[in-house]
Amino acid sequence: MPVDAIVKGLLDQLAAQNAPLMSSIGPEAARLVYAAFGGMAGLPEPVAHVEDRAIPRPAADIPVRIYKPDGPTPMPVLVFFHGGGWVIGSIETHDAVCRPLANAAGCIVVSVDYRLAPEHPFPAGLDDALAATEWVAANAASFDGDPARIAVGGDSAGGNLSAAVTQLARDRGGPSLAYQVLVYPAVDYNFETASHRENGEGYFLTRDAMEWFWKLYAGDERDRGDPRMSPLRAGDMSDLPPALVITAEFDPLRDEGEAYAARLREAGVEVTQTRYDGMIHGFFQMAALLPQGREAIAQVAAALRTAFER
Repeated sequence: MPVDAIVKGLLDQLAAQNAPLMSSIGPEAARLVYAAFGGMAGLPEPVAHVEDRAIPRPAADIPVRIYKPDGPTPMPVLVFFHGGGWVIGSIETHDAVCRPLANAAGCIVVSVDYRLAPEHPFPAGLDDALAATEWVAANAASFDGDPARIAVGGDSAGGNLSAAVTQLARDRGGPSLAYQVLVYPAVDYNFETASHRENGEGYFLTRDAMEWFWKLYAGDERDRGDPRMSPLRAGDMSDLPPALVITAEFDPLRDEGEAYAARLREAGVEVTQTRYDGMIHGFFQMAALLPQGREAIAQVAAALRTAFER
């Protein structure tokens, strides 16, 4: 189907601005630009209790924001990793996404402010993501969470971290994870898919931006086949938690996300994979603008509720 009419209007406005490439303005300026798009997620939804904490770590404490809705405790927990190409994005840019997720899923959401590249390249962000997940499992009772019902999830780069964390948790014998939510995940250091060729220009996320993100995160010398970086390239996909994989039709990352869902399914993992037709990368954060963004948040929440009830 064609690009959604509202999305086309947004893309036309962005094209008319003739803004410089993100790769040309540097990480600090790119972070400010990305933060300015936060209004498309809508006004912050009230949540019963919101608390900022810091997870102690030798290298640097990891800031987290804990969203706890009304309801009986202990509650299940979603450990959430924001998107932004491992370079931009923060707890703040995804605040308006985490709030409705907590309320609709009836679970605590722990949003993780992992270290960003290029100041902290791979594997710093992944190390933080895994450490935060382990901390949640060990300390869930301190914020009324249930250590037996923990999921991980995120969008884009956050989907990458979520997928890598599930693989590492399996290989290390824990923590046990009930579910994984991968929203248009970046799971392969590869620009040769059909969706990269078809959607690499003019659809919000560009090939130039993705190449820049990967270069800053991974560096030129890194092994693209490392499954901690490219989870799609893992040799074994068995014994991973059930998954929801969401992709967007006009997204350069569409094919790798759908290939990851297929690999999970082939390995016997329970998978729900949904492609949102007419949508672009980032629509999950555009709930104030796009009904499909609200629909995707509702789908994630419903999937989490089902997973946590098992």
